Amino acid sequence: MKIVLRNNLIVITTDFYALNTIWMKSFLNHHSRGMLFLPRAVLVFRNETLQGAREEFINQLSQYHAAQHDFSHEFFLRSMLKFGNQPIRIELNRLEEPEIVKVNLYAYDKDTVLITLNSPNSWVINYLRSQLNLYIERGTDISLVVDVSDFNSKARLERALDKRHILHYQIQYSYDNHFMSKLYSEFTKYSFKDYFEEDEEDKKNSFYALLECPIGASQDAIKKSYKKLVKVYHPDKIIHEEPYMIKHYTQKFQLLQEAYEALRVVS
Repeated sequence: MKIVLRNNLIVITTDFYALNTIWMKSFLNHHSRGMLFLPRAVLVFRNETLQGAREEFINQLSQYHAAQHDFSHEFFLRSMLKFGNQPIRIELNRLEEPEIVKVNLYAYDKDTVLITLNSPNSWVINYLRSQLNLYIERGTDISLVVDVSDFNSKARLERALDKRHILHYQIQYSYDNHFMSKLYSEFTKYSFKDYFEEDEEDKKNSFYALLECPIGASQDAIKKSYKKLVKVYHPDKIIHEEPYMIKHYTQKFQLLQEAYEALRVVS
């Protein structure tokens, strides 16, 4: 484990064993609504109502780190606490072999979706909580019930499901043939097939998701969303950022153009 104290950030670089210790997972569970998931890392922001949980985490972290490197826990703890209000970035020190996590989606109707994991996984469930927290009605350590009764909540769900990798986990989503038809029942002229079938209908549906529009959206809605998104993802916006971010934005920008061209013709 390596810890770097910066003026505006605490950076923790560690292995996956430490990420799955009880005290680490407890801290992340408390802060599931205040986390940003990055490639191979999570960024945890300060929450004043959880100051006690943060201080306990810093204490546990200091003990763990001191034991690994054989130095004074008390001295290091005092240094850590001086940075106690800064965001905490936790990242993997090496790429782990991807582990598949199966996530099932079920639509009760067009307004409510049930998300279940085949087995408990705090990283994946916390990712979903962080993305959908405004719309979660209830949940457990392996399931979430999400209110998707309006356009914003459906678009948020689509964006959340677009991410397939959390640290070294690879998420595999699945749903039955009726999921999309229930979720978008107001667009009954469309037929929906199994999620894993790479047919033209699935490809068209993915274009709507890329443009953050409901399936069957009007030309005006598609054009408006497209113009908004290409401004956000234009590569020139991040010319001074990390190379992998430039690549990501470039790919996203190209996909947005492809999606718009396709839907502008078929809609």
